[in-house]
Amino acid sequence: MKYDTDQAFWIHKPKDYSVQDDKVVIITEPGTDFWQRTYYGFRNDNAPALLLKTGDPYFSFTVKTEFDSKKRFDQCGIILYQNSDNWFKASAEYENEEFQRLGSVVTNHGYSDWATTDIRADLKCIYYRLSRRESDYCIEVSYDGAVYHQMRIFHLFEGGGEIQFGMYACSPESSSFKAVFSEFEMTECQWEAHQMG
Repeated sequence: MKYDTDQAFWIHKPKDYSVQDDKVVIITEPGTDFWQRTYYGFRNDNAPALLLKTGDPYFSFTVKTEFDSKKRFDQCGIILYQNSDNWFKASAEYENEEFQRLGSVVTNHGYSDWATTDIRADLKCIYYRLSRRESDYCIEVSYDGAVYHQMRIFHLFEGGGEIQFGMYACSPESSSFKAVFSEFEMTECQWEAHQMG
């Protein structure tokens, strides 16, 4: 299965971007982000995302991200976006010259969470694989595109039926960077059904 960029559409279309069959480039704009309510108190829903729609209840979507982020919270990665109150994203967020936060955000009914682990700041190429089993999802990460490690399993209350998924990039503070997405593909679900022991 192919991730067809000809069928993809933007939410919050960026000013500077490039879409090709095998590569998507986004130049982020300052003050862009996705976040809802929790802890920080603010609501942001203005980052660019290139999305496809599917009703397929079982699949995996993989994408390679390359980025030169250099300011706090700069991020790019994979996203599943139903509407401003129901979505998921995974990315590495720049923190400082020593480390960045590999994390994921699940937003259900207008409240976001943020689960993270610290990784080296000099990692500038990361692969993500999002797998769907109806309304349940698994996000995995890889640094070589071959060996994947589970980041988390989650449920989206509004994640059944037709969904919108793809890639995003943003710079929540006063910065801008270049995010390059490639090697994106749709495959049969790589997240196997759970077998009771």
